Parts: sequence; structure tokens; C-alpha cells
Amino acid sequence: MSIIPHYIHIIKPKLKHIYLSFDDEGTLVIKSPKISQSHIEKLLLKKAAWITNARKKFDAKKGKSIDFKGIAELYFLGEAHILDLVPYNKKRTKLTFDGETFTLYYSTWDKKIFQKHIDAFYKQEITQYLPKLVAQWAETMQVDFQSIRFRKTKRQWGSCSAKNDLSFNTMLMKLPLPIIEYVVVHELSHILHKHHQKAFWDCVKSYLPNYSMLVTQLKNFTT
Repeated sequence: MSIIPHYIHIIKPKLKHIYLSFDDEGTLVIKSPKISQSHIEKLLLKKAAWITNARKKFDAKKGKSIDFKGIAELYFLGEAHILDLVPYNKKRTKLTFDGETFTLYYSTWDKKIFQKHIDAFYKQEITQYLPKLVAQWAETMQVDFQSIRFRKTKRQWGSCSAKNDLSFNTMLMKLPLPIIEYVVVHELSHILHKHHQKAFWDCVKSYLPNYSMLVTQLKNFTT
């Protein structure tokens, strides 16, 4: 007998089709118009092979959301580092990194607070690290941007607005430097080409001939 996998069902009446995906924790998410339970079960059985393969790909991704109950690790500049959680006698939470291991000292077990400190670490690092890198590449590419901002997002690694304002995901700091540089070059190329047509990719390739390999590597990481 086939076992129906655990899932979350989100009903959106305006949808015309059914969509399957995985959230940041690896839970299967079904988005659909209103449908019956039997319809869902038939769909899951039909899509069992796709679900299995998609879950394997998800499990293989690096930099996923942390399960603080088990062995935890954080990625920084492409390298995985153990995250040690240490009870603390002071009434505050503190995250340190010695270049090898992350240590999170806590007095109260609170995953939201833990994540807040981790997010703050990445934001601090990218704020110090990326502006110089972007400026260097902008000079090399002879393009001008208006501003840079940093924020944590769930889907995009970076973006370039119509007015050439750049935005980068703070989680970029999980990635190896060559992939970070690819994201920077990608967004700076949008200053010249506001699309993803051949001229855009030719521009990226002129500065990063191996960009296609970097794109493949980027897909191994989650935001």
C-alpha cells in the first residue's frame, strides 16, 4: 500500500491548476482551487515518483533552514560550519564565530530568537563585504548603479530595479565567493540589459565565461 506523504494544502479559489512545491522546512505544499480529499490523494499517488525525486533534490541542497534539535550547521562563504548550542547563565542570546565553529549561547530555548541572531550575522557580514565587491565589478563593467540594499528574501538572490537600484539577499553570504560574484555580475548586467535575452547572457559571459557552471552550483543552495 502506498503511503500518502505529509503535506500542507492551501486553497486559492482563483487558481485554475494544482501546484506542488516544498517549503523551507521540506514540507510538501499543495496550492489549488477547492478540491476534494479524494482528488488530493489520487494526485499524490499519481505524482509519487515526482515527489520522491523532488524531495531527494531538496534534501541534497545546502544552506537549508536549521533544525535546532539535531546536529546543526551554518554555511559561510561556501563552507559548512558546525553550530554549537550552549546553555548560558546570562539572560540573553549571543552568536559567535571563530572561523571554524559557530557557537550560539542561550538562556531560553527559542528558535525564533536563534534565527534572528543568525540572520543578523549574515546581514552584518554582507553589509561589510559586498559593497566593495559590487563597486569593483561596476568599475570593471563600466556601469553605474544608484544604491545597494540588503534584505533576507525567500526566492531571489538579487535584483536590479528599472532605476538601477540593486538589492541583494543577505543569505548570499552562505555561498562560495565565485557564485557571489556571479550574482553581482548578473545584477550589474541588468543595468545594461533589462531582460534575460541573448544580449544579457552574452554580457554575463563576457565577464564570467564559466557562468553556466556557476548557475548550476547556485542551484545546490537554498536561500
